[in-house]
Order: sequence, then structure tokens, then C-alpha cells
Amino acid sequence: MNESRSTTDQVRVRFAPSPTGYLHLGGARTALYNWLWAKKTGGVFILRIEDTDTERSTQESVQEIFDGLTWLGLDWNEGPFFQTHNFSKHVEAAHKLLESGHAYRCFCTKEELDAQRNDAEARKVAFMYDGRCKRLTPEEIDSRVSQGMPYVIRFRVPRDPSAIVAFQDFVYGRIEKRGQDLEDFVILRSDGRPLYILSNAVDDALDRITHVIRGADHLANTPKQVLIYRALGIEPPAFAHIPLTLDNKKAKLSKRSHGEVVTVSYYRKQGFLPWALCNFMALLGWSPGDGREFFSPEEMIETFELSKINRSNSTFNYVPGDPRNWTDPKAIHFNATYIRTLPLQELIPYVKQELVEAGLWHDSFENSDKQWFENTVDLIRARYLTLKDFSTRGRCYFADEFEFDEAAVKKNLGKDPQLAEYLPEMASLIEKLQTYDTHSVEDVFRSYSEQKNVKAGLLINAARTAVSGTSVGPGLFEMLEAIGKDRVVDRLKNAVHRIPYQQ
Repeated sequence: MNESRSTTDQVRVRFAPSPTGYLHLGGARTALYNWLWAKKTGGVFILRIEDTDTERSTQESVQEIFDGLTWLGLDWNEGPFFQTHNFSKHVEAAHKLLESGHAYRCFCTKEELDAQRNDAEARKVAFMYDGRCKRLTPEEIDSRVSQGMPYVIRFRVPRDPSAIVAFQDFVYGRIEKRGQDLEDFVILRSDGRPLYILSNAVDDALDRITHVIRGADHLANTPKQVLIYRALGIEPPAFAHIPLTLDNKKAKLSKRSHGEVVTVSYYRKQGFLPWALCNFMALLGWSPGDGREFFSPEEMIETFELSKINRSNSTFNYVPGDPRNWTDPKAIHFNATYIRTLPLQELIPYVKQELVEAGLWHDSFENSDKQWFENTVDLIRARYLTLKDFSTRGRCYFADEFEFDEAAVKKNLGKDPQLAEYLPEMASLIEKLQTYDTHSVEDVFRSYSEQKNVKAGLLINAARTAVSGTSVGPGLFEMLEAIGKDRVVDRLKNAVHRIPYQQ
């Protein structure tokens, strides 16, 4: 990926995660919206790693961000850039603001600030630094600096009663904040390290970001950053703040509270198709306005508009401990629908990867058995929820060892003790077939049921469990054709050992 900064006059957006943990769904959704807007406008999508929190940032987290975005298909045009590489430019910007009078040195100690905070609490008002250090004379400042007194650099917020910080947001409309309601915020720590609020704005300026699309939890920072932009003589970018995604109890999603289910890597491990997860995430806060839910990447790019992002928080319906709905049921529905409807040639590579990882892949599936493999995948995918189902529920098609559902065994193989006779006899009849296909196999079952004067359903249900280990699946005769004559014969003969009456 190209690391050079573009010089073209076009839309430029960025995804700027902090590598202090996992890539979670909220972050991935932000990346997706930025990616969509860049694609929509013919713009540039930049990946910037905001790694200034050196104590918590890890290379493992950086790699997880790369892997997650790559798996989702959210390819970036420039980067990855690392915020720490611009450290000197952040410091330079702080001192430029100091020299221009837009910032000042604050020598207040922790004890002094605590005293101000306690006083505010006693008066039951919100704490706001009183700005006493900006009233120091140049001589007093020089004296304290010469004595080596530690200081932070604070931004000087305009205090004029008429001073208004305003910006237009694609989601929330015009936002206004009175300067009197903002404290003089710190932009450079006493140890010389810049704060996020400065570094983020400076990097956006360096990368010539035209649109900042980020979570609504950053909305409180935006008026301060607008002040920084203008003080540096830079035109602020356009903003679009995305509402948060909460759980069904209105709590913010977090790995601590919700576990792996809020991480992108979880869905990859659970057998999700990348675009199915993207489609689900896109609708957690965005609506096309026409009621549609399913979009190809091209359709979503064409339809996506920042103005269609919802103002209200979205809900991720997940209840910890529910084995059936191990994530939001709508996410499962999206994935199952894509598995069922994706063009077969697009699905096959994902199924191959799943079988490779499960140790079930054979090279013949791409050569001599290619047609059989594709037909089988097409047959069985209709009921599957994730790619994992191909290696678990579908294992009986690709291997001779598979698990039996004890409930199915009891229900279907234990229904009639005569099955110990019926199944091996049908196996012998099938073994003698010159033509093996759905019609010839069905004829065996129908003729045999008439001969023995038993219901065909008894034989069909028992055979399904004997051959696949379960009680559900595609049509039995299509399934038997897919599994193959030799395997079917062998499994029907050996089923006698699983019939409860024979144990």
C-alpha cells in the first residue's frame, strides 16, 4: 500500500484507531463509513495508527487492526501512518500556538488544581480551570521557567461573551459552543508530550483530511479542535459524528462487558463472510431510506450518504449466555442469507479455506471431484448459518468420521427394532444399482417400503441419521447422491450398531 501523501484536490478521509486493544465492531463500522465515503466520492482512504499512548499500544493490536481491515475488504489508499512519527510536529504546533498568543504556560501544581476542583464541588458547579496562569506577566513567566518549574501548555479559549465556536455536522447539523463554556484545555503535558486533542488535529491537517467521520463520543472534542485549526491558520475539515452502538441495556459495547462477541476477529473465527458482517455493521446507524437491507459493495457505495446516518444510537441485540443467539440474531441472519445466496463461485473459496483449516480439504475437490464438490456445496448451504457449518454439520459429506446427534439417533434409529434388518437390506439393494442417482435411490426406498408394508418416512428418517448423524438436511435422496454410493452403503450397513435396541 502506498505510503506517499497525495497532492490531489479530492475528498480525503481517515480511520485513526488507537492500538491499545482489539478492533471492535464500533471501530470497524467507523472504518467502513470512511471507506464507503472515499469510494463514493472517488476520494482517498487513509489508515493512521494513533499510537501516542506508548504504555498501552502494542504491536499485536496494530497487527489485529491490519488483519481485521484486510479481512473485511476495507483497503486503504495511503498509510499506514503512525502518529508517533509526527511527534516533533505536534510539539512544534504547540509552541507555535504559544508564540502566537493562542496558548500559554500553566505552572499550577496538582495540589492547586485539586483545590480548585474541591472548591467547585463545594459550590456544586462544574470544575473549570480558572485561567490564573494566563494573567502572569512575561517577567513572572521567565522567572518560573528559569527556576525549572514544570508547566503544561494550555490553549487560550476566547472568553468574550459573544465568542461562539460553531461547525456544521453532516449528522447533527449546526453545532454551537460558547467559548465561556470551554476551559483552557491542555495541549502539551509537563513532560513535553502532546495530548491527543492536539496531535489528532495536527495529523488531520498534515494528511489534508477533508472529512472527519468518527464516533459521537468525540463530539465534545470537536469545538476545541476547531479552535486549534483556526489558531494555526488551517480551515477545519467537515465533520460527521456517528452515534454509538449500545447493547440492549443501553450500555456501551466493550470486550470487558461483552467478551469476544464485540471483536471483528471473533466473527472471522466463527465463520462469517466479510461482506455479510460489513452489511450488518453498516445498518447499525445508517439507513438508505427505502427499507432495503442487503447491498452488494457496489450498491452500498452508490447508496451511501453521510446525511443518511441516523442521529439516535443503534442497538446491538446480544444477550450473554444465549447459545442459540451467540451474537445479534440479525447478524446471524445476514450471514446465513449471504451463504445461501452468494454466487457459488464467490462462496467456494471461503468454503475451501474452512475445510483446509478443519483438515477436510482434498486437492481432488479442485480437480477430478470439482463438479461434485461444487454441487455438494450448493446443495447443503441453504440451511447453514456460518462457514463453520461446512466443517461441522457438513462433515459427513467430506469425511467418514463425524458426530452423531444422540437425540436424532434415539428418535430415528430407535423408533423401530426392525430397522436393524431394514437398513442393511436396503444397503444391499443400493449396492446392486447400475445407475446411482436420486431417482434410482428413491425407487429403492419406495419399493422396499411397499414390500415391507412400512411407512417410507420411517426408512427415510432412519437413513438420514444413519448416513449423516443428524435429523435435518437437504432432501434425503439428493443428500444420498451427494455423499456417494459406497459411503451410503457402508453407513447403512454399520447403522445396526447404533440402533438403541441392538445395544
